[in-house]
Amino acid sequence: MPTNPPRRVIAIKPERPSTLDAPQRAAIEGVCARLQATPGALLPVLHAVQDALGFVPKDAVPLVAHALNLSLAEVHGVLSFYHWFRSREPGRHLMHLCRAEACQSVGAVQLEAYAKRNLGIGFHDTTADGAITLEPVYCLGNCALGPSLMIDDELHGRVTTRRFDELVARAKASP
Repeated sequence: MPTNPPRRVIAIKPERPSTLDAPQRAAIEGVCARLQATPGALLPVLHAVQDALGFVPKDAVPLVAHALNLSLAEVHGVLSFYHWFRSREPGRHLMHLCRAEACQSVGAVQLEAYAKRNLGIGFHDTTADGAITLEPVYCLGNCALGPSLMIDDELHGRVTTRRFDELVARAKASP
């Protein structure tokens, strides 16, 4: 009598529980409900989620994908392609440092090294005290006044290391 080869068992990894709390989930679902009929809704939805929460949590991806009838890969692809989206909660203040050529030609490379050293972080990281998240940006439209940086929504030009220290001190002192 022939014997059948043993069956290979493929373990299916269970989906991990969501880390979203109830208000986060409600905010994401509200954004999706409000914007899902918008043509090309994915970018407006992701921007609105980030505006509401400060970042786009990893566990928002399945909710957005389901609401917009997209695959997880499509939503993740957009999130990972555009540098503006954050997947982690930022510090109290966002610092965007210009890395475009015009700013580089007037000292942005040196300012970047100084910022990273003095904040003790790299790009996409947050200071240990939670005050500042450092993000690269590839033009702030302030080319004639480089090197430039933006803290929250306030643009600063001709930033020297001394001016940088003043801006950091002011940001750390404010909520």
